[in-house]
Amino acid sequence: MLLTAEKLEKNYGVRQLLGGVTLYLEAGDRVGVIGVNGTGKSTLLRLLAGAEEPDAGRVTADPGVRTCWLPQDPPYLPEETALAHVLKALPPEERETRAYEAKTILNRLGVGLYDRAMGTLSGGQRKRASLAAALLRPSDVLLLDEPTNHLDAEMTLWLERYLQRYAGGLVMVTHDRWFLQNVCNRILELSLAETYEYEANWEKYLELKLARLETAAAGEQKRQNLLRIERQWMMRGARARSTKNKAHIQRYEELRDREGPAFEEKLDAISAGASRLGRKTIELTDAGKSYGGRRVVSGFTYTVLRNDRIGIVGRNGAGKTTLLNLIAGTVAPDEGRVERGDTVKIGYFTQDSVSLDPEQTAAAYVREIAPWLETAEGRVSASAMMERFLFGKDLQYAKIGTLSGGEKRRLFLLGILMGAPNVLLLDEPTNDLDIDTLTVLESYLQEFPGAVLAVSHDRYFLDKIADHLFELTGDGRVVRHACSVSEYLEREKDRRPEATAPEKPKPAPEPKKRERLKFTFREQREFETIDARIAETEAALAAAAAEEEAHASDYVRLQELAQRKAELEAELERLMDRWVYLNERNEQIEAERGKT
Repeated sequence: MLLTAEKLEKNYGVRQLLGGVTLYLEAGDRVGVIGVNGTGKSTLLRLLAGAEEPDAGRVTADPGVRTCWLPQDPPYLPEETALAHVLKALPPEERETRAYEAKTILNRLGVGLYDRAMGTLSGGQRKRASLAAALLRPSDVLLLDEPTNHLDAEMTLWLERYLQRYAGGLVMVTHDRWFLQNVCNRILELSLAETYEYEANWEKYLELKLARLETAAAGEQKRQNLLRIERQWMMRGARARSTKNKAHIQRYEELRDREGPAFEEKLDAISAGASRLGRKTIELTDAGKSYGGRRVVSGFTYTVLRNDRIGIVGRNGAGKTTLLNLIAGTVAPDEGRVERGDTVKIGYFTQDSVSLDPEQTAAAYVREIAPWLETAEGRVSASAMMERFLFGKDLQYAKIGTLSGGEKRRLFLLGILMGAPNVLLLDEPTNDLDIDTLTVLESYLQEFPGAVLAVSHDRYFLDKIADHLFELTGDGRVVRHACSVSEYLEREKDRRPEATAPEKPKPAPEPKKRERLKFTFREQREFETIDARIAETEAALAAAAAEEEAHASDYVRLQELAQRKAELEAELERLMDRWVYLNERNEQIEAERGKT
C-alpha cells in the first residue's frame, strides 16, 4: 500500500466539507476525483499531499514513498527560466543528465521557450511548465489538480498516454470525461460531505451510480410506505392508543425519526432564454489581426448563421481567443472588417472571469444583471435560476469572496445567461466547471435559439455541442471542417507522421548463456552523435525565430518560416524522444557491465 487516508474530516467554519473520507492507494491505481464545485476535491488533494492537516483522521504513507502534488495554482519564482523551474524538481546530481528529457516534456506541453523567465510566460504556460516538473520528478504517488486545464487536444492526448503508463499511484481531480474514461480505473465521488467509491472508469461509473441511486430510492420508498401504514395504525383513536404494543410504537418512532438517504441536488434542465436575433448577424470580411509582426488571423471571411454550432480548435497560441475577440468586438481588426447586426446581443464567457466584487452577495450580482429571464416556459426569477445552478439559499446570500473558484465560474456563467444573449461566445468554458454544471450547460446549448462559438480542449464537450469546426493553424489561416472534433482528431492522427518509436530488442530464443546487452552498430553511432544533432536543431530553430522577427512585415516569407519552424520543432521532438531512449539503454548496458 503506497498511501492510506482514514476517516478524513475537514470543516471550514460551520460548513463540513469532508466527512470521513477513506482512501487506499496501491501502485497502478488511477483514481479520478469528481464532485460539484465546492465539495472539497482540491482540499482532499491538499490533505493527501500533507499541505494541510485534517480536523480528524490521518494520512499515512509507506516508508520511502515519494509523493508529488500539482496544485491548481502552482508556486513559481518569476526570475527563473522554464527549464530551471522543471529541473528544480530533480535532485541536483540528476539535473544535467536529464535536461534533454525535461526539454522533451516541455516541448510536448507546448513550452518550447526553455530560457524564458517564468514571470514572462502566460498563466497557461506556467501551469504547463509546473505539470512538466511534476511528471519529471521521481514519484510513487502523483496528485494532480485539473491537469488538463490549459492543454490543447494534442497535449491532452499525449498526457493521457503518459499517465496510462505511469507505474505508481495516481489521484487526480478532473472534469475531462474522456480522461476519466481512458486513464482512470477508479472514481471517487464527493457529495454532501459523503464519499462514494467505484471500481470503474467514467462509463462504468455512470452505470454503477445509477444502480446505487435506484437502490437508495427504492429503500426510501419502502420506508415511506411502512411509515404511512404505521402512522395509520397509530392514529386509530385515543382509546386504542393506550393499549398499543410498546414495541410497535417504538418501531413507528424509529421509522419517523430515521433520516432518509441524502440525494445530491441536481441542476435542472434550463430553458434557453435569448433575445430576438434579426436577419443580419455577424459578418467578417477579409478580417486580419497581427501581434508583434505575427499574423494570428489573416483574410478570414465568414457570416455567422443564426443556428451555428461551431467548435474552435488549434494549438495553444494559434489565435483561438483572438478570433473570438474579433467576433465579440473587444479587439478591432488590423485589416478587413467585422460588422454586427443591430439586434445582435453577445454573451462572452471569457477564460478569466470578470472582476467580481468579493463583498457583493451572489444573489445581488445576478439580480443586477436581470431580475428574471424570459424562457419558453415563461418568466423564471433570478432566484429560481440560481437554484437550478445549485446556488441554494445559503450560497445565494453568501459573499462572492467566500465562494470557491469553481462556484465563481458558475456564477459568472449564470450571469451571462441571465443577460439573454442571442450569440454565445465561450472561451474554454470547461475549465474549473464541475461535470454536473457542464452536463446542464451542454443541454442548454443544444436548445439555445441562437449561434454558439466555443473554444475548448474538452473533446467530450465539443462532440456534444459542435457540428463543425474552425481550425486555427498558427500561421493566420482559419480552416473549416464539416465534422465533429473526434472525427477531426482521428483524421489528424492518420495524417500526422508518427515520431520514430524507440527501438525495442527483438525477442530471441533463449540461449544457453544470455547474450550480453549492447548497442547495435547503428545505435552506437546514434548515441555518439545525437547530442550534436540536437544542438544543431536547436540552433536552427533559434535562427528561424530570429529570421521571423526580421521579416515581420513580409507575409509570404513569414508563412515559409512558420512552416520551417514547425518542421524543426517536430524534428527536435523526435530527437529528444530518441535521446531519452538511447540514454536509458546506455544506463542498462553500464549497469550490466558493472555486475560482471
